[in-house]
Amino acid sequence: MELVFFNGWGSLFRILVIGLLAYTTLVIFLRLSGNRTLSKMNAFDLIVTVALGSTLATVLLSKDVALADGAVAMGLLISLQFIITWASVRFSWVRRLVTGEPLMLLYQGEYLPHSLRKARVTKAEVLSAIRGSGVSDVAAVQAVVLETDGSLSVVKREADSRHSSLERVRRAP
Repeated sequence: MELVFFNGWGSLFRILVIGLLAYTTLVIFLRLSGNRTLSKMNAFDLIVTVALGSTLATVLLSKDVALADGAVAMGLLISLQFIITWASVRFSWVRRLVTGEPLMLLYQGEYLPHSLRKARVTKAEVLSAIRGSGVSDVAAVQAVVLETDGSLSVVKREADSRHSSLERVRRAP
């Protein structure tokens, strides 16, 4: 087994130069693609972000991948994300395909068991979200919704909340 702790100054210099250029390229591409690329992530955004990080690391550490190749790969990933997000704003079927739909887990203080199973969320996780929102009693909660980014939103009951906009949030059948 051969341990290599130092490959020489040339290797370190290459990483410094390519790292600076690749990072600058990535920042420019992200700025050109708009704020949506850097917004709160859903599953699709997370995949693109991980792929960008992997591409950046490969460009930095692999002598077999040229900076231009990495820049094209990063540009392609960002362009595809831009196209998908552009389409998801304009076509609901694309949005549902890419991000899914929110799912109600608790409604008017009652758990929705089928929704909990479908989302693979436990009652303890819902209770944790409720406590995190500053509510101590489940009966004081109008709804808990699993959002498309994986976060849990807690909607507190109001005086007359029978005709809430939450009716539009999909409950699992």
